[in-house]
Amino acid sequence: MSSTPIVAFNNARLAYGRRVLWQDLNLQVAPGEFLAVLGPNGSGKTSFINTMLGTTALDAGQVSIDGQPVRRGSRAVGLIPQQRPFGDNVPLRARDLVALGVDGTKPGVRLARRAVAKKVDELLELVGASGYANRAISDLSGGEQQRLRAAQALAGDPRVLLCDEPLLSLDLHHQQAISQVIHQQAVRRGSAVVFVTHEINPILPYVDRVLYLAEGRFHIGTVDEVMQSHVLSELYGAPVEVLRVNGRIVVVAGAGGRELPADGHEHPQIADDVAHRDGK
Repeated sequence: MSSTPIVAFNNARLAYGRRVLWQDLNLQVAPGEFLAVLGPNGSGKTSFINTMLGTTALDAGQVSIDGQPVRRGSRAVGLIPQQRPFGDNVPLRARDLVALGVDGTKPGVRLARRAVAKKVDELLELVGASGYANRAISDLSGGEQQRLRAAQALAGDPRVLLCDEPLLSLDLHHQQAISQVIHQQAVRRGSAVVFVTHEINPILPYVDRVLYLAEGRFHIGTVDEVMQSHVLSELYGAPVEVLRVNGRIVVVAGAGGRELPADGHEHPQIADDVAHRDGK
């Protein structure tokens, strides 16, 4: 991987009122790197994504994308949001949705129809959605719709691909398929991937580093460096055990506690119940 970062946070701080989500954050994400972002509800995972989208401003420090200050609407940034079903009878085909990512930001009548159609076909093939290109999006499953959102996000060949819990509510098969598509973008195109998730196991084969946010603190490192009992216990200020079982990472609430998602967000002692707009 190149040593020149695509994403760079320098002495970054973000707070809502008195509540500090993080501060003194120095982080660089290199081309081709897959960064997983974990943490309990309210820890600032979505706000972290939003600072790179330009929709949330830092209280201190800087964040840059590809060496430039963050700019809202930048084509250097692609976003795959959470899976949310479309309404019934939406008059839009799968290929139409992807086409919006190709030239949907350009005003006026679409002129280069053939070029747009070719690009859309390439994107549909990339995400494995060619077979339902002409079907109405409201007739598709959640996993099929999420493939289209991935294609739409990749339309501008972004330098960084931001993924805000894109696997939520998907079954295991579709989780694996979407994760593989996102990983391919990092490998083939050299894009940086920032992947917010509540469950690290579906993306475990692809993760290079983890940013773990909790209780106004953070820890950055490889999976093996971060997903350790003493690290998470220190972040949460409560006993947390991290186990490896059949290739999976299992997080439990203290000695003999019940299994939690790999970010521990359901633990009754460490769950963040502060109702802030971040919501993650």
